[in-house]
Amino acid sequence: MCARVSLSKLLVPSIRKSYSTGLVRNKSSTYNSRKEIPKEWRNPAALYGYPVNPIVGSVQKQIVNALHLGERERASALLSNISHGKHVLLANHFVEILKYCALTPDPLFVLEIWKTMEEKGIDLNNRCHTLMIRALCKAGYLEEAFNLMSNCTETSYLYPTLQKYNILLGASTGMNSVIHVSRCLDLMENGMLGKDEITYIELLKLAVLQKNLSAVHSIWNEYARYYSFNLISLRKFIWSFTRLKDLTTACEALQHLVALVFRGDSTIKISAEEKMVIPKLDVPIPFYCNQDNNNTGSPKVVRFDSNEVKSVGTVLEYPKSVLVTKILRLSFTDVIRACVPPKNDELAEQLFSLMQKLGIEPSRSAYDGLIRVLIKERGFHDGIEMLNLMKQKNLKPHDSTFAAISIGCSESLELDLAEAFLDQMAEYKNAYPYNKLLEACDTLDQPERGVHVFGKMKQLKVAPNIKTYELLFSLFGNVNAPYENGNILSQAEATRRINAIEDDMVRNDIQHSYVSLRNLLRALGSEGMISGLLHYLRVAENQFTPGTPIYNIVLHSLIEANEDQTAINVFRTLMSHGYRPNDVTCNIMIDCCSISRSFKSAQGLTAMMIRYGYPPQAQTYTSLVKLVLASEDFDEALNLLNQACSDGIQLDAVLFNTIINVASQKDRIDIIEYVMDRMHKEGVPPDPATCGHVFTTYVNQGFYNTAMEALQVMSIHMLSEEDINKNKTVFEELIYAEDSEAESRALDLFKDSKENVAVALLNLRWCAMVGNPISWLTDQSQWVKRLSATNSFR
Repeated sequence: MCARVSLSKLLVPSIRKSYSTGLVRNKSSTYNSRKEIPKEWRNPAALYGYPVNPIVGSVQKQIVNALHLGERERASALLSNISHGKHVLLANHFVEILKYCALTPDPLFVLEIWKTMEEKGIDLNNRCHTLMIRALCKAGYLEEAFNLMSNCTETSYLYPTLQKYNILLGASTGMNSVIHVSRCLDLMENGMLGKDEITYIELLKLAVLQKNLSAVHSIWNEYARYYSFNLISLRKFIWSFTRLKDLTTACEALQHLVALVFRGDSTIKISAEEKMVIPKLDVPIPFYCNQDNNNTGSPKVVRFDSNEVKSVGTVLEYPKSVLVTKILRLSFTDVIRACVPPKNDELAEQLFSLMQKLGIEPSRSAYDGLIRVLIKERGFHDGIEMLNLMKQKNLKPHDSTFAAISIGCSESLELDLAEAFLDQMAEYKNAYPYNKLLEACDTLDQPERGVHVFGKMKQLKVAPNIKTYELLFSLFGNVNAPYENGNILSQAEATRRINAIEDDMVRNDIQHSYVSLRNLLRALGSEGMISGLLHYLRVAENQFTPGTPIYNIVLHSLIEANEDQTAINVFRTLMSHGYRPNDVTCNIMIDCCSISRSFKSAQGLTAMMIRYGYPPQAQTYTSLVKLVLASEDFDEALNLLNQACSDGIQLDAVLFNTIINVASQKDRIDIIEYVMDRMHKEGVPPDPATCGHVFTTYVNQGFYNTAMEALQVMSIHMLSEEDINKNKTVFEELIYAEDSEAESRALDLFKDSKENVAVALLNLRWCAMVGNPISWLTDQSQWVKRLSATNSFR
């Protein structure tokens, strides 16, 4: 007989409050469910071999009906009447009510029944006890369930069973409560009840929740040692391995599953709740059994030849094959989806093809996994092909499928396609695909489309995250830059945009991140908003450890605004906070020295760079050259240029253009020709600025033929040898074309970020139009030969 435990021990304060208000912790509970009551609950004639009193049985039916209709007060009244009757009551008279309470679940009415049974002196039995525990566990009342389990005295008809502990273990696992799991396992060990297959499955779920792959492998090995695998257990293991990204073991388990199906020794049963369950349990394995350390390896997996497999329908007869097919489809789908993170497109395709060969029609989720891995490895075109195949089979894709294709399109900068696939999503609330489209808009500098994308997020109630706002600051933080300098109007518009974005961040309770502040500082600097720049620098210093990169953005913006003294103060702050300047910092401050014309300070910064392990680069020499040219010291500028060339560093056109620009202003053709000769010998391609400075200088001096020849040579040098060899015919057609659309076709290259190619072709077309023959062999040019001869001894 169950010990007379006070209800106060079971009804802890939280549950007593729920009991008084009629609330239950588990939100999935449905007291007002309108499901049809099973026939066996209506007029039961016997309960587990015990005859049922017609009057009591009728009351049971009325109580279940009342609970089913949500009439709790009437159910309580009927329960009170059944307990005040003259008929002898046994625990089995409450079984059907408890079964309903366990299915719903209704833990509060279970406790009311428990109180009634205790008041009437009705002894609990295992069946009622199990149903009570199930109802409490299903509703999330773990403490009460443990109390009910531990506060009952063992009798011949009431004692601990493995089924009860598995219910407790499953509920503890479902709530990811390690404390309750450990408590349950300790009780099982103390009671010497051992483990059965369901115990292992519940422990498997916990290992997955905790992302403990080694625990899953331990369970896999121990299970294989004591039990034979069946379809349900293999399904659970495949699910576990795929969730923890162990693709190799998941494939082994899947092979084992397919082989088991074709051996035909699999059996499946369906529970009262229409769930597939393990049909037969072997003898439970004690906790204290000695394990052979030599048998800890994984079970031997039976291999099968995919070329000789038959359709599942030919191996098993209907309806058994329907259930087996369902297990196989779920397992194949899990493994296919597990191929996405490692980008194993070949395995995913092989499994997908094998599903079809087995006669298993792939599900939407299987297509989703295959499309996602194909997009990652091969691009969005393959994904669209599979999507069209789904449409042919009248399968509606998941929103995640459309999202994956949209992301692939965004990464390939196909914005129209990306937006079109976003429009096909029904209820996808993840901001990631929208962020990828915003990122593509930022890359292509299309803020107008970005406004439309963000507006769509608002319309569909897709919650933005910090990545969204980082991209918004990058897209909309500046107005005129980089095409024009900031002015009063553009700065006012930038301020309005920034305030609007920050207000939206506040509404969504999102704080600035390092990246969002970095993008914001870059936007403010590009518009020349110095006060705002310094304000947000202080914000960054207060919220984060800004680090050298943040200070570099601020320093660069200050130099661009000729705020050299403010830059020096910020640099001192950087040093005082213990941050170590890098090569970018030093180059920026060397550039700052050109404003104050302090060559000595620049030399000191160069020495500091070398001391910190940063050898001078092209940008360093560019800043030093700019500094000496401020006093028109061309000799020192050329010495620095020669030093840069001898150091073997990666040179760029900016360094040469710095000298050419000043020489052009001073009409120093000799300096220009020397620099151009050195540029040619070092293999540095000129850019449009180089062509402009050199051509203008020759024209201003009246050397028109030389100007055209130099322009032709420089324009050809702007094109790489690979481009010339590959597209020479196309280039010539464009250069010599007489139609009015030729120049428009050249300008179209700007859209593909090929500005230098477009400018070079337009220059060559102009040279051809004025009658100069185009020769791709620039070494034969008289201008190139003269430059080389003139400067060979310099």
